[in-house]
Amino acid sequence: MMQTRLPHLPHPLQMPRFVRFGIAIDTVAAWRWLSLLAVALWPTWWWMGQRMADGSDDPLGILALVAMATLLFVHRHRLRAAPRLGLQATALVGVVCTTVLQHQLPDLPDLLLALMGLLSLAAGLLAFLPTQVATAPVWGLSVLSLPLLASLQFYAGFPLRVVTAELSSWLLSVAHTVERTGSSLLVDGQLIIVDAPCSGVQMAWLGYFTACAVALATQRSNRAFLLRLPVVGVLVLLGNVARNTVLVAAQASGMHLGNVAHQAVGLAVLGLVCYGIAWAMGITTRTGKPL
Repeated sequence: MMQTRLPHLPHPLQMPRFVRFGIAIDTVAAWRWLSLLAVALWPTWWWMGQRMADGSDDPLGILALVAMATLLFVHRHRLRAAPRLGLQATALVGVVCTTVLQHQLPDLPDLLLALMGLLSLAAGLLAFLPTQVATAPVWGLSVLSLPLLASLQFYAGFPLRVVTAELSSWLLSVAHTVERTGSSLLVDGQLIIVDAPCSGVQMAWLGYFTACAVALATQRSNRAFLLRLPVVGVLVLLGNVARNTVLVAAQASGMHLGNVAHQAVGLAVLGLVCYGIAWAMGITTRTGKPL
């Protein structure tokens, strides 16, 4: 039998056109890649804009997007000439999957598709940022940029209100007769309801946003950021309980606070909580090293 030899195919690295194409891809400007990713996600931006504009969710996510843009601006002169290929590939695959799923599976939750798209954009950003920039806070900002407060309020609002009411009842029982039923408190015979704004969802969002922003500003490592992250939840819970206790105690004592005073108490507690989170994220030892 005669054996037929297959033609010898050159290795891709021995093909000048392939090599030139690879070099062009690897050295393309960061702003072009990021602009391409952002444009490809236009259905996500459209949905997010509609959800914020129609009043169905709070527009706090804009702050997270501004923080990510600010991070890129601050490091604009130190961007990597050659991006990290793993993160770059993750970004490209994620954006492609988001686009395909938006057209092929329109019944998927828009919030899930937006999450996939924004995580992909964060991966593209991290591919060009300097290595010393921690990745975890950037991932956190990408999640916080979503219009998710309404969903959090729907799924987690009531359990948080129950926990807040229970802890507040312990503090109020020092000076009042208190009974709790669900998220309602019976204080000295007066029924006071812990409503949705008192769940602490917005305070939690602002707390985690502060943690991510301060961690990036102080150049915390992923390890230092993640070790401090539980402090955020504790401070938010304590702050929300303190705010609720003060307001309920004032109402039970016959001091009917107006809307301005009510908001002032909330803003004061929020400021203290965010200050505590910023301090916890930014604290260092005497040698200048993060704890």
